[in-house]
Amino acid sequence: MVYDIVIAGAGPSGLTAAMYAARAEMSTLVISDMIPGGNAMLTEEISNYPGFPESVKGPDLIGKMHEQVKALKIEFKTVNIKGIKRKDKNILIETSAGTFETIALILAMGTTYKKLGVKGEEEFVGKGISYCGVCDAPIFRNKEIAVVGGGDTAVYEAGHLLKFASKLHLIHRRDRLRAAKILQDKVLSDKKAVIHLDSVVEEIYGAKLVEGIKIKNVKTEKKEDIKLKGAFIFVGLKPNSDAVKGVVKTDENGFVITDLDMKTSEAGIFASGDIRKKMLRQISTAVGDGANAAFSAQKYVEEIKGIAYN
Repeated sequence: MVYDIVIAGAGPSGLTAAMYAARAEMSTLVISDMIPGGNAMLTEEISNYPGFPESVKGPDLIGKMHEQVKALKIEFKTVNIKGIKRKDKNILIETSAGTFETIALILAMGTTYKKLGVKGEEEFVGKGISYCGVCDAPIFRNKEIAVVGGGDTAVYEAGHLLKFASKLHLIHRRDRLRAAKILQDKVLSDKKAVIHLDSVVEEIYGAKLVEGIKIKNVKTEKKEDIKLKGAFIFVGLKPNSDAVKGVVKTDENGFVITDLDMKTSEAGIFASGDIRKKMLRQISTAVGDGANAAFSAQKYVEEIKGIAYN
């Protein structure tokens, strides 16, 4: 079977694209290597999504999106993408469950959290090292922990983790936090929070579980050994674009370059959501991207099929 549109990714952007594609009567397949939701599933509270003035939990919002999409004629498959290549005008997507053929492809694979790359990090993942505060906060109830990072995600997660931790060290490599002021105020006003600016983690250590971290002030060179039970790392995002490198143009960090219509450098391939090179990565922008990508893909499919577009 040749699909009209295949959507790689089932986060807010991919689900929105699927809804718009199906409503346009495009034969649509959504492929993803995880359950629908992407990073939004890891967000405890979303307070800036339109229509929810009292906030909404990430899993609840995704659940409503998924329920809406499942009511349409859309196929879902859980697979890993291995590669993408051309077959004349069509596109072949090679996966762990075989090859799928489509006229148009929408890349909506999102991002994953970057790692520090320091000694002990890999060894203690799941043993005190976490990249999801919402997932693992209860494990560290009444324990001393650290959060590494200074952006919105790090400081938001620190605010959530302070509900559980006995003490929280917020470690940021620059001289000031980059997060929105409302997020900073929540953390800075909490007596259980200790802020370490101009500081980086050099090592995470322990026996079977994390027992502490070693940090260094980049300006004074002063080193400090902090005894704790867990460290949460939020130092940026890595686009899940490995499968399309060399197929479409990306920037130096691997984010896919598109125009305002979500078109990539390759005809018939579109991109939406966090995998795109753009300034703001939010659920609201991902949803808008998904709608635009599906509309552009629909137009492309109809042009390829020779259908007059009105």
